[in-house]
Amino acid sequence: MIVVTSQEMAGSARDVSGPGWQSKRMIVREHGMGHSVHETRVLEGAELHLHYKNHLESNYCISGEGEVEHKVTGEVFPIKPGTIYSLNENDPHILRATKGDLLLVCVFTPPLSGNETHKADGSYASE
Repeated sequence: MIVVTSQEMAGSARDVSGPGWQSKRMIVREHGMGHSVHETRVLEGAELHLHYKNHLESNYCISGEGEVEHKVTGEVFPIKPGTIYSLNENDPHILRATKGDLLLVCVFTPPLSGNETHKADGSYASE
């Protein structure tokens, strides 16, 4: 059994951040689960241009409000507590936190090792 707390991750090598975001990598590749689970905060006013070319991702909103824009279709979807959205086709997207910080539970497949940050194109490396 794997038991991890957000408090344990705070300040560790698995507590990573970049412009407009901070992510605690709770379950990672070394746990052998086939996915990783993160507690991610997107700061109010942040606009993140992301494109996970090597990963599929699902995000469940706990608090805050925002929107996710599909960069190919131009569709914009509101995000509020209780919303889940999945990037099931490696969708290039823009994530915006518009009212308070967005607090998300994020699941990545394949799993992240835990200390990655976004490359210039908004993706994570494949390994």
